[in-house]
Amino acid sequence: MLIQKIVQELQDIPEDKLAELYDLIHYFRLGLSQERTQPRTPGLLKGQLGDAFFEPLPEEEQQQWE
Repeated sequence: MLIQKIVQELQDIPEDKLAELYDLIHYFRLGLSQERTQPRTPGLLKGQLGDAFFEPLPEEEQQQWE
């Protein structure tokens, strides 16, 4: 059974890492419940983009991203 495999894996995780694992599981579960209550509707953003959105970034700003 899958739950038993999960429990076995948990037993091999160092205790100092359990808080991180708890956070991962907790927020994953919260995300699942949110998906059920509010289905995502894909589509375009409301409003319009200005022309400046499509202009290339200045060279100085581009270098900061590289």
